[in-house]
Amino acid sequence: MKRISTFFLLLAVALTVAWSIPASAERENRKIGENGIEARKAAKHQQKLVKKNAKKQRKAMKKAQKAQRKAAKKMRYRTR
Repeated sequence: MKRISTFFLLLAVALTVAWSIPASAERENRKIGENGIEARKAAKHQQKLVKKNAKKQRKAMKKAQKAQRKAAKKMRYRTR
């Protein structure tokens, strides 16, 4: 009885390992079109991030210029 239960236990472990291997290998063997779609999605996402960072940079530049003009204006009033 112990031999039979041990055999089934080993069989279950072997099937579990064999079942999990194709799931990880599946990602490597995709169709060509699926990789193209993913590449376009990744490019679109990257472009979105670039635009967002550029907007933040423009906003920071405007803020710095405004502060610089304000400081120059204060200096003109102090020298009078």
